[in-house]
Amino acid sequence: MTEENREQDMSGVSCLSVAPMMDWTDRHDRFFLRLISRHALLYTEMVTAQAVVRGDRRRLLGFHGQEHPVALQLGGSEPELLAEAARIGAGFGYDEINLNVGCPSDRVQSGRFGACLMAEPALVADCVAAMRAAVAVPVTVKCRIGIDDQDAEEALSRFVDEVAAAGCRRFVVHARKAWLQGLSPKENREVPPLDYGRVYRLKAARPDLDIVLNGGVQTLDEAEGHLARVDGVMLGRAAYHTPYVLAEADRRLFDPAAPVPTRGEIVERFLPYVEAELACGVPLKAMTRHILGLFHGVPGARGWRRHLSENAHRPGAGVEVIREALRAVADSEAVPA
Repeated sequence: MTEENREQDMSGVSCLSVAPMMDWTDRHDRFFLRLISRHALLYTEMVTAQAVVRGDRRRLLGFHGQEHPVALQLGGSEPELLAEAARIGAGFGYDEINLNVGCPSDRVQSGRFGACLMAEPALVADCVAAMRAAVAVPVTVKCRIGIDDQDAEEALSRFVDEVAAAGCRRFVVHARKAWLQGLSPKENREVPPLDYGRVYRLKAARPDLDIVLNGGVQTLDEAEGHLARVDGVMLGRAAYHTPYVLAEADRRLFDPAAPVPTRGEIVERFLPYVEAELACGVPLKAMTRHILGLFHGVPGARGWRRHLSENAHRPGAGVEVIREALRAVADSEAVPA
């Protein structure tokens, strides 16, 4: 592999991304989100390196070509296994391979990956080096500002410096500590308080790196505020529960001439995909669960959610369920005639 490939240029990386979220950002959700924003970088759910190497690769890694740009997030702590998983992922066509060093769940810790690896920057550096040697696409890291009683200033700087020395140029930083004992994953999204200033200081100290801020960002206005201090912003739960928050992202952050799709247009563009997946045996509810929040905040949103929730699970349910739900939405401006 050439040095040019190893020093992959990150200048084309999106300044806005949607976080990897377990049980949420599957291929159906990513295709749906891509209909709202053409430019936001989308991430898969975390997949363990062992599952990629030894499991059903097509089921775990398959995605629609229209999802690009899309990144694969891997979990693991064995350099050789991660390198093989990264090679497989790159072979499937992913635009980036991301290493999870931020998940605090007990299940993830028991496998010695996720946020607990922040205590082992030398091991993470070895993993990154092995992955980069295996692929030409960027290898990135998603982490916290620290764990447990670490000093966030010293620990994060030491972690980033060591992993960057192994060639990682892009760090997605969730701006709060992870507590590995005593807090549930849900509580770890809320406690302790977010510390955006720590991420800003990291960028100021390492202007050579691409630093992306994650954690608690709800709107594009907030994202634009952060982008004055960092290179990128990652939206998580807001992009899932209220996906239309992404509708103006392309125009505001990427291309002033980009169209802003209406909610109704998004639904109509989603229907052919749904029909194709139904023909392959995918149940309707596997897709409609991701679109429940599309009409959040507009008249008829409750009727939209209710109709999908009550009917998508029925045997033989098809796209007519979505069309009927669309008619239940009262916002005439959001739904084209």
